[in-house]
Amino acid sequence: MASILLVEDDERIVEFLRRGLAAEGYRVEVARTGREAIGLATGGDFQLVVLDLMLPDMNGRQICEHLRSERVDTPILMLTAMDTVQDKVAGLRAGADDYLTKPFAFEELLARIEVLLRRRGGEVPTVTTTLQVGDLILSRETHEVRRGERPIELTPKEFALLECFMSAPGKVLSRTRILEQVWGYSADPLTNVVDVYVRQLRRKIDDDHELKLFKTVRGYGYKLDTA
Repeated sequence: MASILLVEDDERIVEFLRRGLAAEGYRVEVARTGREAIGLATGGDFQLVVLDLMLPDMNGRQICEHLRSERVDTPILMLTAMDTVQDKVAGLRAGADDYLTKPFAFEELLARIEVLLRRRGGEVPTVTTTLQVGDLILSRETHEVRRGERPIELTPKEFALLECFMSAPGKVLSRTRILEQVWGYSADPLTNVVDVYVRQLRRKIDDDHELKLFKTVRGYGYKLDTA
């Protein structure tokens, strides 16, 4: 299992990335300050560092320069809201291997991580291509969904939401977690979009079936299971 050091002090982004990366098969450790990051990166066995540019005690470029001066050659992916060419060049010259501007799509972050790990010869987790809960089957390769023998047509966002549930069968997912994982960490936490899309999935997946897979857990969120 590839190990990633996530250096970020924004708790919302930390939880979004930690859960998302763990779901993709990565082991994630978090540092919230530059000093903590330097201590972990120099003493730990990480295949990649995901580093925010702005931290409470020092900036990401200073951390990069320090790690490279200590001959730490772990690949570094820098995250920042600063998107000028000069900012990117400064980050790369400080020792970063790649540079991703906020806000970013989680899929792009995963792709960049995979490129850096492959370049380094590290392990990229193998993601299960087919998910199944009861007689409900989802194919990540073909984007097809079936309940028994019946194909189910889903929109891209419905598919992403169902994939989120089927990746954690039987586990209660809060609306906040679903928002962060499917719509991104910048989604409005007061929106009712999760409830709307769950209703749509219920109609497509559970209608006409005696066994209902979607369950509401009052006061918390939803889960998908056969119990």
